[in-house]
Amino acid sequence: MAFAEYADYDGLGLAELVKTGKTSPAELVEASIERIERHNGTLNAVVHKAYDEARAVAAGDLPDGPFKGVPFLIKDLGTPVKGWPRTSGSMFAQVAADPEDTELVKRYRAAGVVLVGKTNTPEFGIPGVTTSRRLGPCSNPWDPSRISGGSSGGAASATASGMVPLAHASDGLGSIRIPAACCGLVGMKTTRDRNPNGSDDYDRAIGFSVDHVVSRTVRDSAAMLDATGYPEPASPYAYPAKAGPYLEEVSRSPGKLRIFWSGETPNGKPISEEVAARLADTAATLKALGHEVVEQGLGIDYRALYRAQALVSASNFSAGVRRWVEKIGHEPAEGEIEGLARRGYEAGKRITGDQAMWGWQQLRLINRQVLANFETFDVYLSPVLGTVPPKHEFLDTLTDDLRAFDKAQAATFPFTPPFNFTGQPSLSLPLHASAEGGLPIAMMFTARYADEGTLFRLAGQLEKEMPWKDRRPAIFG
Repeated sequence: MAFAEYADYDGLGLAELVKTGKTSPAELVEASIERIERHNGTLNAVVHKAYDEARAVAAGDLPDGPFKGVPFLIKDLGTPVKGWPRTSGSMFAQVAADPEDTELVKRYRAAGVVLVGKTNTPEFGIPGVTTSRRLGPCSNPWDPSRISGGSSGGAASATASGMVPLAHASDGLGSIRIPAACCGLVGMKTTRDRNPNGSDDYDRAIGFSVDHVVSRTVRDSAAMLDATGYPEPASPYAYPAKAGPYLEEVSRSPGKLRIFWSGETPNGKPISEEVAARLADTAATLKALGHEVVEQGLGIDYRALYRAQALVSASNFSAGVRRWVEKIGHEPAEGEIEGLARRGYEAGKRITGDQAMWGWQQLRLINRQVLANFETFDVYLSPVLGTVPPKHEFLDTLTDDLRAFDKAQAATFPFTPPFNFTGQPSLSLPLHASAEGGLPIAMMFTARYADEGTLFRLAGQLEKEMPWKDRRPAIFG
């Protein structure tokens, strides 16, 4: 086995071994390739392998960044890599080879990582589970009969199993936090526009989606955001304020925070008893650590929120598919896009301009209500999932009964979307394990707009007080 201890290190740890001459980028790439080949037949996390390119890059002169020589994977959705195919998990919207790296990929390379391939994603990143006709289902290394989450399920599965120590991910309604929660990882949804969106960012028009990573440690998440999160040239959006390096925040005390918490769900139905109990345990731990902890919800009309969001999202999605139609030259034929995408595309075409803008206006008003809570409190605590990670068959994206799928999704993923709408940073931490099977149970922490610093300080504290590093999935290393 190439470098037997490879998976015992996080990204910064591997980079330190390279820096001190105890290993080489070439050796790390071989270790990553060996694990991809050993685990991917079960997990289907990596869908494009760029081994020859990775070996050539590792043998050359790498930038002296914080992750010099560390193997890394890119999510196969909306993030061009020069010379690599891009499928977006779709039979329809495919690119044979992108001509250039997007700005974020350039920044990853400058951080010193070596790109070894691309990870699985559902079609257009729509659902909270990673499966598609194009790329197939991605499984959870804790239990391959269960989902790895979505839409960054491939990134999470690859990272949790030890193929790489961290991987690119993106989040439009929970797609970093949900897979991180399913697979026992750290998953930070950054503040809107913290990381570069790239010059061809029409699909980010509504501002819900952000890019970052999933990782096994808090410090890797912080260090990568330091490396990639700085102003983007020619961006029409204001760069969120930043007080200082996030890596330094991880080791600092968070001080006494005012934290409010709730297990409230949009439909009013209760979450599982076990998740509810672990939420209460987390609140008690935070109180014991000296924080002021109050049980209180967001105080919003969820039905109005999601009615408005549906108008905005469907309109944006339909416009995005129309751009693919213009590029490809024909409408998606029967079987070229799946049921969820077809439903969204057709729904978007029926929405009038004034309906779409009414949705935008309504979202703006409700976002203000959400953000008003953070005038009083520093952090909001909730679970990430309403249940333990479910079996594959519970969330079947290829079903003809989309209403049943919607109901299953609502039960499983009730918490993440509001903070995509507000643009706030929101972080998943794998603080607990289920009594049966030791499956990850994650908690979500959300802070004020542009205040990742508070979340990294709190995460650093909890990583020490409620450590997860010694919990390992069945498929690992």
